[in-house]
Amino acid sequence: SLNCVEWSLLPPATDEMVAQAEQLKGRFQGDPSFEYTYTEINAEDAERLFEDGKKPMIKEESRLVATIEQIDRAVGIIPRGAFVKTPLGSVRENRHFEGLSLTEAKKLSSYFHFTKPVNLKKKTLLEKADLDPSTDFLDSLEHDIPQGSWAVQLEKGGTVVVLRSLLWLGLTFYHVPMTKQYGYIYFGTGEKNLDLPFML
Repeated sequence: SLNCVEWSLLPPATDEMVAQAEQLKGRFQGDPSFEYTYTEINAEDAERLFEDGKKPMIKEESRLVATIEQIDRAVGIIPRGAFVKTPLGSVRENRHFEGLSLTEAKKLSSYFHFTKPVNLKKKTLLEKADLDPSTDFLDSLEHDIPQGSWAVQLEKGGTVVVLRSLLWLGLTFYHVPMTKQYGYIYFGTGEKNLDLPFML
């Protein structure tokens, strides 16, 4: 929206848009039609991204779509048990989910990335033996790299658990233990904190 009254949907992100947006640095301009130029890009990346030899422009609207997709992939999370995998392989919202206990809600292992698992496939059979295939079918936050990229805090006298991403500053996830209430929101600059490994 340009006037906060009339709103339109963003187009879906493509892998090409995400790859191009990853090459850009700096903050957003606030104008969806603004065109970025690729100033600091090496020859190998240029050849991979732009096969015809020309360096096309990327509009801010496309960069915004790609950044939202990157944030959802990296830090879109759910509590353990909120979704279940059926024996046929489909994933559904768990109607019987009543929230995590306060003890479980304070552990990073109780939260999963809501994307296709990557690290789970690398686990050995011995590591998978303790997992419940109906609830533990996603990647846990406890194995995120770098270690320490999540801050867990208790708010409102311990009645709300809040997770904050130190990789995408501005991403906040909340869960009210023993209830179905959870969610996340992002209020940030759209820039990944690439200095995080040096800060930990």
